[in-house]
Amino acid sequence: MGNPKAFLTVPRKEAGYRPVHERIADFSEVEQTLNTSDRKLQASRCMDCGVPFCHWACPLGNRPPEFQDAMYNGHWEKAYKILSRTNDFPEFTGRICPALCEKSCVLKLSMDAPVTVREDEAAVIEAAFREGYVRPERYVRNGKKVAVIGSGPAGLAAANQLNRRGYEVTVFERLEYVGGLLRFGIPNFKLGKSVIDRRIAVMEAEGIVFRVNTDVDVTRLPEGFDAYCVCTGTPQARDLDIPGRELKGIHLAMEMLAQQNRVLAGQTFSEEERITAKGKKVLVIGGGDTGSDCIGTSNRQQALSVTQIEIMPKPPVGYNPATPWPQWPSVLKTSSSHEEGCVRRWSLSSTRFIGENGHVTGVEVEEVEWIPDTDGGRPVMRPTGRKEVLEADLVLLAMGFLKPVHPEFPENVFVAGDAATGASLVVRCIAGGRKAAADIDAYLSSK
Repeated sequence: MGNPKAFLTVPRKEAGYRPVHERIADFSEVEQTLNTSDRKLQASRCMDCGVPFCHWACPLGNRPPEFQDAMYNGHWEKAYKILSRTNDFPEFTGRICPALCEKSCVLKLSMDAPVTVREDEAAVIEAAFREGYVRPERYVRNGKKVAVIGSGPAGLAAANQLNRRGYEVTVFERLEYVGGLLRFGIPNFKLGKSVIDRRIAVMEAEGIVFRVNTDVDVTRLPEGFDAYCVCTGTPQARDLDIPGRELKGIHLAMEMLAQQNRVLAGQTFSEEERITAKGKKVLVIGGGDTGSDCIGTSNRQQALSVTQIEIMPKPPVGYNPATPWPQWPSVLKTSSSHEEGCVRRWSLSSTRFIGENGHVTGVEVEEVEWIPDTDGGRPVMRPTGRKEVLEADLVLLAMGFLKPVHPEFPENVFVAGDAATGASLVVRCIAGGRKAAADIDAYLSSK
C-alpha cells in the first residue's frame, strides 16, 4: 500500500456528471472524469484491508486493493493487467456497474465515503486503450469449435474466455449489431456505443467470428460445433394486463430504448413507428434502472413532463437496518436521470388505462399498503381503495423481465447470464459467461 494514511487526509472525490442543462440536450455520456493526479489520489485512499470486502462483494472477484496500489504508484500497465485477469470488460463495468464493491468498502462503513473503485476501474481501462496496452493476441488453437448464442455481456465474456483457451469461437446474434443488452438496452448517455465497437474490434482481431442478423433456434442449434453456450438473455419483458392495454401510446420500455439507440446509430423510422416523448406527458411504470433510463431518454426527447410510479413502498433514505454493511443496501437511489427532472411516487398499483379515440390519456392508480409477513416472508399487498387518475399520453412499462424457460439441453450445451438466472446485473452476466467458459473447457477437455 503506497500511502497507508491517505484515507485520513484525502476526501472522497467523484468525477460527477455534466451540468443538467447541458447533458439533456444530447445523448453523450453524462459522467465526467478526473485528471490523472486526482485519480491517483483517490486510488491512494484504499486501505488494503486485511479482509478485502470489496473483493468478496464483486461477482467477478476483482482485486481493487492491488490494481489501485499500482495506479497510485503510476504503474498503469500493471494495474490494467491485474484488472483484466478477473474482468474481461472493465470499460463496461467501469461505466454502468452499481459498484457492489464500494458498498462493502470499510470506508463505507466507517465514514460513508468508500473508495471510488468503479471510477478508478474505468480510468485504468481507458488509460490502457489510450497507451496501447490493449493489444490483440493470437492464441494456439486446440482444434475444437464452440458456438455462443447471443452477444450480450455473458456471451461476449464466454467467447473471450473460450478464445483465450484456444477454441474457435463463433458468436451468433439475432439482431443487426453485436452487444445485446449493452447495445440496445442501455442508453448512450450511460454507455457510448463506440466503447462496445472498440472492444469488438479487438475480439475480432483475436479470431472470434461474429455473425449478426442470425436468429438461432436453441432447440435446433447449428451443426459443426463441439459445444454451445446459450446467452440469449431475458427477451420477454413483464407486461401489464389491465383494461385498456390495447390503447395506442403504451409501450414496453425496451421498445423505446432500443429504438432510440438505433436512431442514434443512423437508422430511420416512419412517424407512425417512432416512439417519442416530445411534447408529451410521460408516465413510467416501474422504479428500477430500466425505468430510470426511460426518464433520461424522455427528457432528452423533450417530454412535457415525466412521472415515475412504483408499486413497492419508498425505500429508506441513506441507511436501511434490514440490509446492514457489507450487504448491498436497499435504500433510495437517485440516478443522474432522476436529477434531470421527474416526479417519483411509490405504493401505487395501476388498475386500468384510460383513453380517447383509441389513444391513452391517463392511468387509474390505487394506493396500496404493504403488510409485513409475520413469518418473515414477502410482505402482503393490500389495496386501500384510494384511487386517482394520472394524466399521460405516453406510458412506458418498465417492470422487469420474465426468466426464460429452456428445454432440456444435451450435455454439451451450457446456459449463462440472464438466460440462466433471470434479469441481473451486467457484472453478474460477465461472471456467468466466464464460468460457463470454464465449464465448457472442463467438459471438452475430459472428452
